[in-house]
Amino acid sequence: MGLDELGPFNPKERIIEYQLEAEHKKLIDMNLVAFANETASESPAPGGGSISAYVATLGVSLGTMVANLSASKKGWEDSWEEFSDWAEKGQQFKKQLMHLVDEDTRAFNMILEAFKLPKGTDEEKAIRKEAVQAATKFAIEIPFQVMEVTLQSMQVMKAMVEKGNPNSITDAGVGALCARTAVLGAHMNVRINASGFSDKVYLEKILARAAKIESEAVQIEKEIIEKVNVAIG
Repeated sequence: MGLDELGPFNPKERIIEYQLEAEHKKLIDMNLVAFANETASESPAPGGGSISAYVATLGVSLGTMVANLSASKKGWEDSWEEFSDWAEKGQQFKKQLMHLVDEDTRAFNMILEAFKLPKGTDEEKAIRKEAVQAATKFAIEIPFQVMEVTLQSMQVMKAMVEKGNPNSITDAGVGALCARTAVLGAHMNVRINASGFSDKVYLEKILARAAKIESEAVQIEKEIIEKVNVAIG
């Protein structure tokens, strides 16, 4: 059923309310094999945006694991509360990023639905154009959110490399590598979706912010990996 079959179309309401899960199982509910198979299939979604969010999820999950291991390390009882706080922060970042895995695929489908709208009359063309622009803006903002949350999550990996369980330092390092990849991947999606948006003032601001986030993520990952390499020799 297309959106045009559901009655008068209000892009400010319908395009945001469109529910991907009504037709497809949520990606985050799939097992690893099913998720990989769905990604490798002929379906264009999940694509790079959802994968970026999932890679970020894996990254902060590794950082969170190191925090939990550090909290339970024998002889480190005095630091239990600090590491537990880091683990809790990591869990919150993980929750946000898991949500964004499906949001990115939903954003892609919203654009497809908007382009399916009729365009036979001037009124229909205007409605369709507004819907496409609303969906495109959403498709810019979701990967941008991935960038923001992922950058914040890198503080977990950084803290674990600096003072976490030394036996798990490479796990935190791999988490940082995942986070950097996620930020760069999400930035690509921000940029390509921005090409279809008409508000140049908005684009100038969000693209500048995205570029800054990428630069910061690359720098933090570099610092983390240098510390890991020093530690393991």
